[in-house]
Amino acid sequence: MRGQFTRRGLLRLAAAAGIAPSVAGGASAALPSDPEGLDGVDGDWYEREFRNYAKTQEAPAEQASDPDFMVRWQRRSQRNAASYAERVAAEPGWRSHANLCATWGEQCTGDPALYRDVDSRDFYGTTGERRRVAFFDRQGARLSGHLWTPVDADPGDDLPGVVITNGSVQAPEPLYWWAAQALVEAGYVVLTYDPRGQGRSDSVTPDGAPGGNANGSVFVSNQVDAVDFFRSTPESPYGPNAEYDRGDGAPVEPHNPAFDLLDPDVRESGGDRLGIAGHSAGAMGASIVQGFADDDWPGVHDGNPVDAVVAWDNLGDGDDVGGGPAGAVTDATEFAETVPEGDVEPRVPAMGQSGDYFLTPTPHERPPDPDAKATGFERWRDADVPACQLVVRGGTHYEWSLLPTFPATSWDFGNALAEHYTVAWFDRWLKDPDEDGYHDADDRLLADDAWADHFSFHYRSKRAFPGRDRQYHECDDIRAGCDAPSPPGQ
Repeated sequence: MRGQFTRRGLLRLAAAAGIAPSVAGGASAALPSDPEGLDGVDGDWYEREFRNYAKTQEAPAEQASDPDFMVRWQRRSQRNAASYAERVAAEPGWRSHANLCATWGEQCTGDPALYRDVDSRDFYGTTGERRRVAFFDRQGARLSGHLWTPVDADPGDDLPGVVITNGSVQAPEPLYWWAAQALVEAGYVVLTYDPRGQGRSDSVTPDGAPGGNANGSVFVSNQVDAVDFFRSTPESPYGPNAEYDRGDGAPVEPHNPAFDLLDPDVRESGGDRLGIAGHSAGAMGASIVQGFADDDWPGVHDGNPVDAVVAWDNLGDGDDVGGGPAGAVTDATEFAETVPEGDVEPRVPAMGQSGDYFLTPTPHERPPDPDAKATGFERWRDADVPACQLVVRGGTHYEWSLLPTFPATSWDFGNALAEHYTVAWFDRWLKDPDEDGYHDADDRLLADDAWADHFSFHYRSKRAFPGRDRQYHECDDIRAGCDAPSPPGQ
C-alpha cells in the first residue's frame, strides 16, 4: 500500500464516508495540490490518520442526531437575541452593534445546557451563581462580563480566583462557561467577559479604536483591565469606571462586587491565588500578561498578581499556535491578524493545551513534527519554570469554545480533557492545604492511565513540574509512558 494515499486520495475516502473537511459554517476547506515524495509513509499510517481525522466530526454529528439538543439550541438562540434587543432598548449607551456575536445567537449561543433553563450540571443555585457586571477598559470601551461565585461562599472565605479571556474570530463569552462552572464547583471565584470588539462588549472606544479581529492588542490590554477590575475593592476601586462614566443608561460597577470572597493575595503581586486562562488569541494574551514584571504592569493597579496560567491552543506567541503542516499554514494567515503582539517571558507555572488540527481541519498528509505543538512548553522548561503541554487526539481549535456544528471531537472527549486538566493545574498552583483539591492535584495531573488515550499520537504531550511531595515529574511523551519521577534534589 506504500505510496497509495495522497491527500486527494485521503479526501476521496473522507468524502465517501461522508466526513468532508469542514470550516466554520460548513464550507469545504481549500487544499493545495498533491505533495511530492511520500516515501516512508504507508497505507497503515494513512488509515490510522483517517480514523483520527474522523474525530473532528464527532461533535457536529452528535448534535445533528439529537433532536432535543437542536431544539434547546434554537430556543436559546432566540432567547439570547430577545435579551440583547431588551438591553439595546434599556441601555442605549452600549456600542456593540458591529460585533458578529453581539446577540449570542446561532453558533454564538455556545452549549445551551449551560444556561439556567436547562442547567445540565445542576449549577445555578446549587453549586454556584453568576451575576452580570460591566467595566470600562483603559481606553473607554465598555466591556460586558459575568462574575461566577460558589453559592456557599461567605465574605472572608478567602477564595482563589481565575479570569478567563475569549478567543478571537468572534468567540463570545458563553463559549467558555463550561470552564467557569467547573472552576466555581472546585471553589474559585471566576470572571468571564467579552474583550472589546467581541460578543456584547463595545465594538470601539469613544475615539473609534477597534478591538477583536481588527486589533489583536486588546487580548493583552483588556486582559490586564479584567485582572485589575477583578482585584478592585471599595478601598481601591477600578479607576476607569469613574473616569469614563457617561451617564448613558449602561451601568458599570465601581469595583468587583465579589471582592470580599477573594483571598487578599489575589489583589497583590507576589501572592499565590490568581490564575488566568485564555483561548486562541486570549491564550497568546495570557502568555504575554503573565510575564509582565511587577514594575512593568501596564494596568491601573500596581504589580502583576498572576500566579498560574492555562493557555487553550496554545501557550506562547503566534509562532507557537498552529504548529502543523498544510491546513494550519492557511489557518495561520487568517489567524495572524488577531494574534496579540508582545514578548513572552516565562514567569509563572503554565499549561498549554492544543489539538491535532487547527481552525479548518484537514487530514495530515504525512507525519508532522511531533514536537511542533510544544515550542511554548520548551520555552518554559528552558527557563526552569513549571510547565505542561497536552495535545488532544483528533482535536481542533474548537475543543475549548463550544460552538454548535463546528468541527470538534465529542464534547465528552476533548472538552472533558480540557476541563479535567485546567482545574487540576490551577488546584496545583493556587489552592491552600485546607481547601478541596489541594492534596490530590498531583494525582489528577498524573492520571495517565485514565487520560493517555485522549492524547495525540501525532504530537507529544509533555510535562516538567515538581509535585507537592517535591518529586520532579518530567516526561517528553505522556502517551508513550513516563519514567518514575526524580527524587528531591536530583
